[in-house]
Amino acid sequence: MLRLRFGLDDGRTRTLEEVGKVFGVTRERIRQIEAKALRKLRHPSRSKQLKDFLE
Repeated sequence: MLRLRFGLDDGRTRTLEEVGKVFGVTRERIRQIEAKALRKLRHPSRSKQLKDFLE
């Protein structure tokens, strides 16, 4: 979901509405999922893993 939303695969960002149509859910549900995923990625334990991955 984040890959589509932020264009990580093809460089094209998509709206909540567009991502919702792909997954068959509302844009509000995509917003909720996005917020939860970003919270998880910002958690200190994940931050270390992401830094290691990027290096």
